[in-house]
Amino acid sequence: MEAATRARVMLLLLVAAEAVCLVGRATAQQASGVVATYNLYNPEQNNWDLGAAGTFCATWDADMPLAWRQQYGWTAFCGPTGDQAEASCGRCLLVTNTATGAQAVARVVDQCDNGGLDLDAAVFTEIDTDGSGAASGDLVVDYQFVDC
Repeated sequence: MEAATRARVMLLLLVAAEAVCLVGRATAQQASGVVATYNLYNPEQNNWDLGAAGTFCATWDADMPLAWRQQYGWTAFCGPTGDQAEASCGRCLLVTNTATGAQAVARVVDQCDNGGLDLDAAVFTEIDTDGSGAASGDLVVDYQFVDC
């Protein structure tokens, strides 16, 4: 095999390996069958102030513009896959109610310890289209990190 051909083959193998790594990373940024509860952050009453709402991410995101803080509903994140703590702050999740298929995007503003999501009551209500979450206190959801 010629040197130029070998070089092209090696380049293609390197590109393929990198693509596999990226797909693996993307897969690790989502989870299914996660329990989501609700939290009363009351962002409207707190003027979308992360500090006033007592969120973990206020340390890093409190000075973000008002439009950024109010663009999406809020959630605490402690899901089984994805970046945790400070690394998840400010990122967005597409949350899907597995029972109804209803979806909403929520911004991570807090951390939790329930192994899932702690959605602001407004986001919880938005995807609880059949009322089963209100009746039981939680929803089973799928989530994936998405661009905000």
